[in-house]
Amino acid sequence: MDLFDSKNVSPMLISEMQAPFDSPDYIFEIKWDGIRSMSFLNDKTDMRNKRNKLMIPLFPELEDLYKQVKETCILDHELLVLKNGIPDFYEVQKRALMSNQFKIKLAADKYPASIIAYDILYYKNKDITMLPLLERKKYLDDVVMENNLISVSRYIENNGIMLFNLVKEKGLEGIVAKRKDSLYWQGKRSKDWIKCKIMATDDCVICGYIPKENNMTSLILGQYDDDLLVYRGHVTLGVSLRILNEQKYQIIDYPPFGYVPKGNDNAVWLAPELVCIVESMPTPKDSFRQPVFKGIRDDKLPIECKVTAD
Repeated sequence: MDLFDSKNVSPMLISEMQAPFDSPDYIFEIKWDGIRSMSFLNDKTDMRNKRNKLMIPLFPELEDLYKQVKETCILDHELLVLKNGIPDFYEVQKRALMSNQFKIKLAADKYPASIIAYDILYYKNKDITMLPLLERKKYLDDVVMENNLISVSRYIENNGIMLFNLVKEKGLEGIVAKRKDSLYWQGKRSKDWIKCKIMATDDCVICGYIPKENNMTSLILGQYDDDLLVYRGHVTLGVSLRILNEQKYQIIDYPPFGYVPKGNDNAVWLAPELVCIVESMPTPKDSFRQPVFKGIRDDKLPIECKVTAD
């Protein structure tokens, strides 16, 4: 069946994560912090996420997206909600979980979504996934008419480190390096695309733990807001109970925050005496995104772990 008609398309995935680098063999793009989606555009807009869920009912402001392309096409893109010109992942994620049409309309009016297209799989009744990336980029530039609904991802050549540093200054997620001759392998993880992510590092107080399945352990995190210890979520990746057992800790009968945060009913609470390092995606929210445990530190007092600390 024709690729467009089947709608059975899975995005090509990234298998590599590296430090930023320079290379004449790659282009470098901003890694936009949104929901990866595919749009099938002809006389209507059919947008689907990676799980093939229809997105236009959740983002009705993008229903006229098809009017912004010159030919029938399939676009690979990021679905975004921008605040002050910066992608806000939590707003777009919150919308994706809504079901009430009235609330969806209110959210669309307050924080309208848009897309940034960075690849094209189908152009004028032809599958073009086996064309080199830079040739596909030419088709993408040709087919899209940019407006407030859609823009085309810009890229630079050679200077990946420079772009990474600029992106870091702006507080964005990172960059993606793509081989200029890379083909588009649907649903495959390819080493031809490499992500270079910007991670934030925080010092946190270990306030308890929750035993998980498969011998996993989730640490409960806190930081001080002035003299008040506040809940900052969990970290599971990189954690084992052995790490705690190598330390001196005291089990207590109550949460050190003074209340039980939601989802922590089965916690083992600890006196707030241990400090750990957590690496995560930068976020202005009250908990960490994609946190990774990086180790215990004994050169910092718990009271020095501040919410606003760098």
